[in-house]
Amino acid sequence: MAALATAFIAISPAAQADTPTSAVEVSPTTVLPGQTFTVTQTIHNPTDFTVTFAKGAIYGSPTAITDVVDVVSCTNTTAVGCFQAGSSYRAAFGDLEAGGTRTTVWTLRVKATAAPGQFTLQHQFVGDNYAFDILDGPVITIADPSAQADVKVGLGATGHGGLNARIDYTLTVTNSGPSAATGIRVVATYPAGLTFASGSGCVRVGTTRTVNCDVASLASGASVTPKFSVNGGLLALGSYTTTAVRTASSPTDPNAANDSASKTCSALTGLIVTC
Repeated sequence: MAALATAFIAISPAAQADTPTSAVEVSPTTVLPGQTFTVTQTIHNPTDFTVTFAKGAIYGSPTAITDVVDVVSCTNTTAVGCFQAGSSYRAAFGDLEAGGTRTTVWTLRVKATAAPGQFTLQHQFVGDNYAFDILDGPVITIADPSAQADVKVGLGATGHGGLNARIDYTLTVTNSGPSAATGIRVVATYPAGLTFASGSGCVRVGTTRTVNCDVASLASGASVTPKFSVNGGLLALGSYTTTAVRTASSPTDPNAANDSASKTCSALTGLIVTC
């Protein structure tokens, strides 16, 4: 036991100053039960000897990570792959030479039974003949599914030819719930060559090509359709792409994939505008 205790000694803080023995990047840090997130972990051997059977380890505090997530996969490992060891998950890299680094990308899925709350993701470089400090990573939030509001953004456009070519934009802002949403802001940006004409539920920001469309509150399952129009003039020519992005809402929006939309219209002089 004494020999084992001697082998597992943490190196001094000074030796870790330049490159940490373990580093992680997590995306996203707020997830729902059943959703996945990734942890990119890089371990580094700052010693002058080989660390045998090097592994990247991840833990949770105060809740054990093995109680709240399952491993879907880990990359760049040996045939041993990733496995559970007590209250940790570990990715096996094999022997790691002095000065060497290895990186794995963990894909983790939150257990369907995980209770809402937070835990600190901890991480470590551990080998059979040497172990380094356990380090604190970011805080992971397991969100309450009942306290979410998925705000979806759609964008439609209609072109009008004539002496002053015009494009009318209609945003469709939908709350897929399950909770009501408040403080919704969708920011639309139209391209150079167009000028703001008017808005209903949307206001131009100063002299910019940005339009703020604000919705004070939206019940679960409800939609609203703020609008704005831009002019292109008789000399309008070419392709014009406008984008709309949700930039704020409460409570947390769990699905970033439907937070933006874009629409492209084309003008063959101001007399012919199609969207």
